[in-house]
Amino acid sequence: MTTAHYLKRFALGLTLLGLAAHASAQVQVTDAWVRASVPGQPSSGAFMTVTADSDSQLLSVASPVAKDVQIHEMSMKDDVMRMGPVDSVALPAGKAVKLDPNGYHVMLMGLTGQIKEGDQVPLTLTVQDAKGEKQTVEVKANARGLDGMDHSKMDHSKMH
Repeated sequence: MTTAHYLKRFALGLTLLGLAAHASAQVQVTDAWVRASVPGQPSSGAFMTVTADSDSQLLSVASPVAKDVQIHEMSMKDDVMRMGPVDSVALPAGKAVKLDPNGYHVMLMGLTGQIKEGDQVPLTLTVQDAKGEKQTVEVKANARGLDGMDHSKMDHSKMH
């Protein structure tokens, strides 16, 4: 194969790679973690930072460790803390969106077993871009100890 022929094939390969990269929005998930639970605890929270390269929205999260997974929003209104499920979370292009205990976060409800500190908890995020194309992002979240806000002591049934 001549050098010129090789370079043409190489350039074609790069062009195809470029097309593939632009075919769907890229979503990056960092700092994913799940709060460890105590035996018999029915729910826990998952937290992370999500960045999409184009205007998108986080539609849902799933995990085999819970029967029901919902995205919730914590907010303060007139000195009253409210929490409840939301349909989606906006992911503006290039902006890191934090899911943390004090804002949007993921509730893992109906835990199938105890989440122990150090466990790797699989999460599947479904993200939809502005064109309506959906993609799933597989994440492994580290389970961390019980620090900060303790969701197990909150009665979700009275907050909706």
